[in-house]
Amino acid sequence: MKICLISFDFWHYDEHIVKKLNEKGIEACHINIGAFTHKNSGERLKNTFSKVFLGKNLKYHKRQDFILESLEKIGRQDQILVINPEAIEERIHQKIREYTDRNIAYLYDSVARNPVKHLLHYFDTVFSFDDEDVKNFGFEKITNYNYLDYLPAAKQNPKLDLFYITSHDKKRLSVLNTLINKVEPLNIKFEVITAGKKSWKNQLIQIFDTKNIEILKFRTKNIPHHSLPHYYKNTKVILDLMRSNQTGLSFRIFEAMALEKKIIADNPAIKNYDFYNPENILILSEDFSNIEKDFFEKPYEKLPDEVYYKYTLDNWVNTIFKLDK
Repeated sequence: MKICLISFDFWHYDEHIVKKLNEKGIEACHINIGAFTHKNSGERLKNTFSKVFLGKNLKYHKRQDFILESLEKIGRQDQILVINPEAIEERIHQKIREYTDRNIAYLYDSVARNPVKHLLHYFDTVFSFDDEDVKNFGFEKITNYNYLDYLPAAKQNPKLDLFYITSHDKKRLSVLNTLINKVEPLNIKFEVITAGKKSWKNQLIQIFDTKNIEILKFRTKNIPHHSLPHYYKNTKVILDLMRSNQTGLSFRIFEAMALEKKIIADNPAIKNYDFYNPENILILSEDFSNIEKDFFEKPYEKLPDEVYYKYTLDNWVNTIFKLDK
């Protein structure tokens, strides 16, 4: 069987899908749009000039053509999976459709955040992690996946009680400031890493109380995807705050599952899943008044094996590509 994955793999999650398929003996390849770069400094300069003076991003258009060139090299596929199809022009989707009998889409984000309605007719099946989109558009429901190797809590020695990593997002950072004030009396070890442009650092002063800025570690570069488990292993609890217009579960929930970490989250939809256990997952009340010290002190309660497997990458690829049929 030949399977092709097409995506803009900024966070390097998608490469795990291809690796898992290869482990299953499937001839899988990845057309990573994000990996396309300019051939030389001359092309970069030309693209900069075009964006500034002509309002045209040459790199964007070359990335689109890169998809077609890659498909021409690998030939017809049994299945093609496109992740977040809004990053690809409609003319390219028309061509992709010609290279397979089963064209699949997986939406990492909600339709409210990324408009894809005009592209849906190109796909035989559309999977989504967002409950509202599944209900409104008839998508197939599937969550994100647990791609990490299992590591029990007993084999870890975390120094922090609570950890959070986020990109620069005013809404979430404002929520975070309020949350810090709530947990301060509990005398817990809390660390936050926020990444963004240098100019955004000054905005943190406007969002956060002066005393709260001390727990922030500001970075201008994102932490590499493969380094995240290192940070998660060093904490008892991971904080997960929703983006606007989101009801689906972030990868953080499944990373925590693999490392047996507790979660504090503001997404009430988590209660609808079979892995939900109030001993492991605290859903924040509107005023954050339900955070108590004993949540950090009680041990993680292990999930049943069948529930754990349900959210693994192995089960995910079997479901998406109908490999267990």
